[in-house]
Amino acid sequence: MTSLPLGADVRTGVPLSGYTTLRLGGPAARFVSAATAAEVVDAVRAADLAGTPLLVVGGGSNLVVGDLGFDGTVVHVANHGSKIDCTEAGRVQLTVEAGEDWDTVVAGTVEAGLGGLECLSGIPGLVGATPVQNVGAYGVEVAQVLLSVDLFDRATGEVRTLRADELGMDYRTSILKGTDRAVVLRARFELADDGLSAPIRYTELARALGVRQEERVPVAAAREAVLALRRGKGMVLDPADHDTWSAGSFFTNPIVPDAAIDDVLARIVATVGPDVPVPRYPAGPGTSKLSAAWLIERAGFAKGYTRGRAALSSKHTLALTNRGEATTADLLGLALQVRDGVRAAFGVDLHPEPVLVNCALS
Repeated sequence: MTSLPLGADVRTGVPLSGYTTLRLGGPAARFVSAATAAEVVDAVRAADLAGTPLLVVGGGSNLVVGDLGFDGTVVHVANHGSKIDCTEAGRVQLTVEAGEDWDTVVAGTVEAGLGGLECLSGIPGLVGATPVQNVGAYGVEVAQVLLSVDLFDRATGEVRTLRADELGMDYRTSILKGTDRAVVLRARFELADDGLSAPIRYTELARALGVRQEERVPVAAAREAVLALRRGKGMVLDPADHDTWSAGSFFTNPIVPDAAIDDVLARIVATVGPDVPVPRYPAGPGTSKLSAAWLIERAGFAKGYTRGRAALSSKHTLALTNRGEATTADLLGLALQVRDGVRAAFGVDLHPEPVLVNCALS
């Protein structure tokens, strides 16, 4: 096997439950903690040359690992560092290594008076995962501020730079999601340096701030309001609060083609009545986006709904949680029950947002 960098942290049998926010997952046959971008590249290259199955792990906030763990090499991305470069007047470029904690980076930009990331406060995970998932919340997506990423292309064995417009970023996805073709090493963001937030577009956030939509506010005010809203939904990590032992939103909001929307709405009306407004948003030509959380509740799964040792969060129906002693099988059993219940009630398919490793929704 190709040797790893001198000093690389290599262990066997490491429980992956310690590296996911769900606190679930069996052991890794081989676990490598890579403290620099070069170590990430060398560890991934070594596994590829040896033909060893590979799993790259960051903050584990969007990861569901099976109870049997991973029979291969797990590379934990732990490279740190960031820098700010001035670009045009009123704008700066922030370059951040993939292993940096995302919310720590956001907090740093707010402290520096840089605008653009504040609405993404409180999201768990590492920087390297944000362009893969096109992380978004409260009216802002990473795609809106991302300039480029450096990545290790496993097919060519080269480190490449891709512009944001080359990543195929869309709602909670990119060309990097659902594939192991490349590993993000660092990312670059363009931010404003006037101390003001991105335009406040999300109705709930605008209401919390007491401003009209599209207004800009001081970045610190936006961050504080976002964190308060997320805490109210159990979406800020707290080791003492089982409502935060989750992978965030387990299901994405479903996109329904116009050809099917009338039938779906008719089934919803038959269940909830004609006078209940149905959350519905445009999602591009010929499609509408519905609220997964709203559908889950109307299908009979209330906040706190429990199945064995897993439960929906008592604060937010989209978060499936480990109540302390759950297994991955417990969690997926609950996910299947919710998914099938929504399909039976409304004819809408919900799709999981986290990456499922050595497990599946059958």
